[in-house]
Amino acid sequence: MGGTTLNQNSLTDRLLTAAHTIWEGYLRHPFVRGLADGSLPVEKFRFYLLQDYVYLFDYAKVFAQGVVRAREPAVMRSFATYVSNILNGEMDIHRSYMKRLGITPAQAEHVAPSLDNLSYTAYMRAIAAEEGPAEIMAAVLSCALSYEHIAKWIVAHYPHAADHAFYGEWVQGYAADAYAAANDHLVALLEQLAAGYTQSQLAHLTEIFVNCSRYEARFWDMAWNGTV
Repeated sequence: MGGTTLNQNSLTDRLLTAAHTIWEGYLRHPFVRGLADGSLPVEKFRFYLLQDYVYLFDYAKVFAQGVVRAREPAVMRSFATYVSNILNGEMDIHRSYMKRLGITPAQAEHVAPSLDNLSYTAYMRAIAAEEGPAEIMAAVLSCALSYEHIAKWIVAHYPHAADHAFYGEWVQGYAADAYAAANDHLVALLEQLAAGYTQSQLAHLTEIFVNCSRYEARFWDMAWNGTV
């Protein structure tokens, strides 16, 4: 899945295998198919964009909690780097679309998150507040890797999607080599943090990842239905 090269016995492979059915559902979702073939109504994308924009602020806070929970300076720096990458990198895609749609950052920042959005971020933030760096990484990884997985699937099955006048920027951003490289670092960090974990602890990491994958599915449903 995605562009990450996995070892058959790696923890990340275990997580992806556990969530496989959920992730396959992303690729059949009408919102994703609309992104792929360019038929997605702009008003649906606008709703999604604003919900995802406010989601990313909480997503960044989960990474920031990793700085607090980490004990090793190198791990602290890794979490801190991703806070910056989200706020000053990934959100650039959103800001570009907001400019095209006539939405100011101030307007976007005052959007009320949907109930599904609140539930998802509350779950991740609870993990971040109560558990360790590996558990935090398991919580954030589903979002990061699934977007790469979706975008690369779109490119593979809809060759002209990346050139679409409107949705091409989204596809290009999440299918980019730089985005995949950042995900590779996340995967490596998770594997490092969970080294020596017991089977019970690994099962808990898997549960967190699968739960967040389920929340991702609900996020696409929310985006398609426009439900708050």
